Amino acid sequence: MLWRVRATLPDRPGALAGLAQECGKAGANIVGFQVFPDVEQVTDELVLRTPDGWDAADLVDLVERAGADQVAASACSEAALVDQPTRYVAAARAVLAQPASFPDVVAALFDADVHPGDEAQDVMEMSVGDVQVQVRRAAPFTAVERARGAAMADLVSDVLGRDRPAFAPSGGRRMGSGAVPEYVVDGGRVTVLADGVAVGHAHVVPTAADPSVHTIDLEVDVSWQRRGIGTKLLGDAARLARGMGATEVVLTTAHDNRAVMPMVLAAGMRGRIRMAGETLTVRISVTELRPRGE
Repeated sequence: MLWRVRATLPDRPGALAGLAQECGKAGANIVGFQVFPDVEQVTDELVLRTPDGWDAADLVDLVERAGADQVAASACSEAALVDQPTRYVAAARAVLAQPASFPDVVAALFDADVHPGDEAQDVMEMSVGDVQVQVRRAAPFTAVERARGAAMADLVSDVLGRDRPAFAPSGGRRMGSGAVPEYVVDGGRVTVLADGVAVGHAHVVPTAADPSVHTIDLEVDVSWQRRGIGTKLLGDAARLARGMGATEVVLTTAHDNRAVMPMVLAAGMRGRIRMAGETLTVRISVTELRPRGE
């Protein structure tokens, strides 16, 4: 059976040799290894193959006998044996192909989760423009991992920054037919009209669980996309929600919607993005926005 074990060892000669010796005596074979150096201690991540019948507590006891602390052990698959540089290159390629997949890709890369868990967890926060992405896990993140996460976030920011002009021209420019979009508010809905025809809308609805949180259902006709209409709609809907008493808005879409993150960034808003399965959710604070019409 394979296990991923993370432990902190004192940064002194022979510490790692002692750990290897304890593993050998117990019949646990070290088949994968990473080192995360720090100032006075070193965090080691090992992939161990153990006899059947072992559990996480057995691994923790084994590694602590070698003088380690902050030990965390969890079962893993053969995927843990993939070469680490190869994993990072594959992750970068996945993010380049689909920037909105960043939260899930990074969570998988660091054996973390985008959802808060029941037990105490360390949090790593990364910034993609003004969008905050958080991943969590029980084992503390090392300084090396935080630097790697920040580098991945910078990669996404660069990609989105390069693409942003294609997503975010003026939402009020003239279209090919000579029409200038008109944004009409009716209650909790903002509708975009072009020559009297609806080509997009944003519907703002307070949530039942928390009236200070409003959902935004936003849609733009496919033939009118990539013209800045979605960005303008999002901004108007967020300000409308603020006028309705919201402090935060939630935008939910399909996980493969490439326009969402650039749209949020182009609108100049601060958000937190999360992916779960096929769904991408963005939570945006609106406390600093002026209500629409002011």
